[in-house]
Amino acid sequence: MKTMLAARLHEIGGPLLLEQIPIPEPRPTDVLVAVKACGVVPNLKNVLTKWPEWFPYLPLPKLPAIFGLDVAGVVSQVGSQVHSICAGDRVYVNPARGCGSCRACRSGEIVNCRGFTFQGYFGRGPLSQAIFDAYPYGGMSEYITAPQSALVKLPKNVSFEQAARFGYLGTAYSAIRKAGAGPGRSLLVNGIGGTLGLCAALVGLATGVTAILGTGRNQALLDRVKALAPSRIEVLAVGQRPVHEWAIELTEQEGVDAVIDTLPPGAPSGAMQDALNALRRGGRGVNIGGVGEPLPLNVHRIMGMNIQLIGSCWFTTGEGQELAEMARVGTLDLSVLEHRRIPLKNVNEGLESLQDANRGFNNFVVIP
Repeated sequence: MKTMLAARLHEIGGPLLLEQIPIPEPRPTDVLVAVKACGVVPNLKNVLTKWPEWFPYLPLPKLPAIFGLDVAGVVSQVGSQVHSICAGDRVYVNPARGCGSCRACRSGEIVNCRGFTFQGYFGRGPLSQAIFDAYPYGGMSEYITAPQSALVKLPKNVSFEQAARFGYLGTAYSAIRKAGAGPGRSLLVNGIGGTLGLCAALVGLATGVTAILGTGRNQALLDRVKALAPSRIEVLAVGQRPVHEWAIELTEQEGVDAVIDTLPPGAPSGAMQDALNALRRGGRGVNIGGVGEPLPLNVHRIMGMNIQLIGSCWFTTGEGQELAEMARVGTLDLSVLEHRRIPLKNVNEGLESLQDANRGFNNFVVIP
């Protein structure tokens, strides 16, 4: 029996153990992917150490388990009922999994499935373990199985390391679409220097958003973001002045067309509220960040201003393919990402030594 190297978690808070396990066989509608790069989610350390305590309603797979969310690699083997994917194809694997048969899944809305689960990460409820049982392989291994419907074909000019960032890019892209941002529109990205915020800026530029406003705490990092497109990006360091006053002033007292909040867990809800107050009449706010505090809302103002506040979770494989096409033709510039490669055999040391000085510009990946 052929085996592969995998890093498995046996107990919460413990180290990842490197083990040889059998290489799986793909089922008829699945594929086997040789992992070439797996994105390291900044939140992964919390998932491996504190998740059951913090979020008991977001279950982890039964241990031992293989983690690793954003996988890019090469199709090694296809199931007997796979016809449009071939061995040798370069792909990104969307880790979003659903039950496959509920109304949401039949409508192509996997993220709305009651069993919605991230392969290699965590689930959304009691139905998740069945999904983990069907797809137990995360990206911190040499091979994974995945459904053919989850694959994004990669153009030659997108590296595996760049594709391992598609989880964040796709989340930002889906939010931008929901916000209706594009040419002739203004977009405020709250937390633009972070991993998710920078992706929102990159996708905003790629989709033709005319004016991008961004907030953050690190002025040097903000300056790097502005340098991406000085004529289209304006930045503000938090604390200099109220965000909504600054944004309204820059938009000739009208307010921004859209706000995307990407603030991390632990950020105060007041920071999110300040950004939402910058919306114009008819504007849309989309939350894809981690603010956990209750948000006090003036619902009468929201009604009177015809404002929409939307929660957006993840993205579809189709949206991922559109990102790949934007990268292929050059509108989505991924060259700004600075790859930090962690060999799978050194995964524990690598996770302990993550450096966050460059925030969103850093792209940490595990390489089998």
